[in-house]
Amino acid sequence: QVQLVESGGGLVQAGGSLRLSCVASESIFSINPMGWYRQAPGKQRELVVLLNSGDTHYADSVKGRFTISRDNAKNTMYLQMDSLKPEDTAVYYCWGQMTYNYWGQGTQVTVSS
Repeated sequence: QVQLVESGGGLVQAGGSLRLSCVASESIFSINPMGWYRQAPGKQRELVVLLNSGDTHYADSVKGRFTISRDNAKNTMYLQMDSLKPEDTAVYYCWGQMTYNYWGQGTQVTVSS
């Protein structure tokens, strides 16, 4: 069973940047698609960005500000978040699919105004 562990969350002022990492317990070469979701207090979990066979799909709310990448050699997926806004505050989860769906435990991102 694949385990995904996120890190990199924290508190940042509006306009700042954070980079989230998601490390897999085994090679991510075969994990496709992968992506990031987030869940804000009182809201449903929503897709932030999906990476599928090299194609990316970003939520409109993060287009131009967030960038997904993956390093297969390090078994790691990243989410670079720039120009952060208070409405980006949420718990961010990495997700991957390989026969089953796998989720990380989440990392909190808080953006202050």
